[in-house]
Amino acid sequence: MNNSGRPLSPHLTIYRWSITMVLSILHRATGIVLSVGLVVLTAWLMSAAAGPAAYGQFAATMNSAAGLLLMIGWSYAFFFHLANGIRHLVWDTGRGLEMHQAISSAWFVVIVSLAVTAVFWILLP
Repeated sequence: MNNSGRPLSPHLTIYRWSITMVLSILHRATGIVLSVGLVVLTAWLMSAAAGPAAYGQFAATMNSAAGLLLMIGWSYAFFFHLANGIRHLVWDTGRGLEMHQAISSAWFVVIVSLAVTAVFWILLP
């Protein structure tokens, strides 16, 4: 069967990427990342309940470079997901739905989530 001349079904290589499209994908991805973070939170609580030796081993793992990178990533995912969720709540009221408003609020979410993550890790003792 010759498919030449027939339109392609829309997919990611057809669409021109926009900031709102990227944020939609990132919102879903950060939701998955936060779910994985809950597993780590559970491991932390279980290590605390298991005693000082288990907790010390968990703390040493999370204080390593890889552990700190994961913690920073999870905190960014949390702040991004929170800010973008608030953006969606505003949209649910019928505000901010025009294209220029959606693009402005998208960049605002990116900047705020990066800034809050940086401030969080700077102020963390």
